[in-house]
Amino acid sequence: MKARSKMRLRREVGHGGMIPRGWRMAWYEPRRRIGVYYPAPLHWVLRGVRELVYRLRVAVRAPEIECTQVFEMQRTHRERERMADEYARGYLIGWRECFHACLVAVEEELTRSDNAWEIGALLTDTPKLPKDN
Repeated sequence: MKARSKMRLRREVGHGGMIPRGWRMAWYEPRRRIGVYYPAPLHWVLRGVRELVYRLRVAVRAPEIECTQVFEMQRTHRERERMADEYARGYLIGWRECFHACLVAVEEELTRSDNAWEIGALLTDTPKLPKDN
């Protein structure tokens, strides 16, 4: 076997791990929960290179201006439709509640038998006579 004579420049340290003296964190990878460390002046350079490569990849993959505008218009339209649906659903629910409350009130009024003869008096506007027992 060949012995390794190269010095490793990158160290990955998890939470609570030992950080070698003179090494600084270049970046943190939240998915893996690992900090990536390099020797002191080199960590700034490598972080900058990593950011630059990331931004270049994002710029190359970005959609054209027209596509972005179409996506924005579609998103706005979907949002407007969702709000209209919520409003209509709430309006119908309120209408149904009111309709059911009116039905209950009418049914209660029709089930009362003691006031059946007073309806004619209300319609003709004649004074109510006292009941004789």
